[in-house]
Amino acid sequence: MSPRAGLDRAAVTEHALAVVDAGGPEAWQALSLAAVAARAGVAVPSLYKHVDGLPGLRREVALRAVTELDDVVAAAAATTDDPDARLRAVAHAIRAWARRRPGRYQAVQGGWLSQADAGEVHAASLRAVDRLAALVADLGVPPERRVDAVRAVRAGVHGFVVLELEGGFGMTEDVGTSFAYLVDGLVAGLRRAADGT
Repeated sequence: MSPRAGLDRAAVTEHALAVVDAGGPEAWQALSLAAVAARAGVAVPSLYKHVDGLPGLRREVALRAVTELDDVVAAAAATTDDPDARLRAVAHAIRAWARRRPGRYQAVQGGWLSQADAGEVHAASLRAVDRLAALVADLGVPPERRVDAVRAVRAGVHGFVVLELEGGFGMTEDVGTSFAYLVDGLVAGLRRAADGT
């Protein structure tokens, strides 16, 4: 079968994901129709039959990435009934996924809230955030502090992951140990918030 055969939106998205996966953390920003067309073995204009240009292709890739990350979070959360251990498992699963799929991780961070034509991506992102909010609630964080708690967890995990992906940790000490230290601190802080201390 030629690369042209069976080309549709799903196949174009798969080719785009393969391009993103092959290029490391910078691949999301560098994603182009030309690279996807080359991988698919077609001319660039052929892609326009299946996706709405580069913006449409980016939305398709981001939707797949957000959905995949949400599945990773859900699977990690299901591994234990202990709320502390659950949040730790989720944080470690996010880091592991970002290390395996750095381009897809960057696609998740694409600022989709401000894009009116990215409704599906926005909805999927909200589902992922709601899942994290439920984990925070299970720790006993009061309702009036849950947004703060979710932001703290997202900022801590994301900041660490981005620094790691960009090679920002040059010291010889184990990076995984440092991440565990960060996550333990987040869990302890959220527990103190839950206790009102």
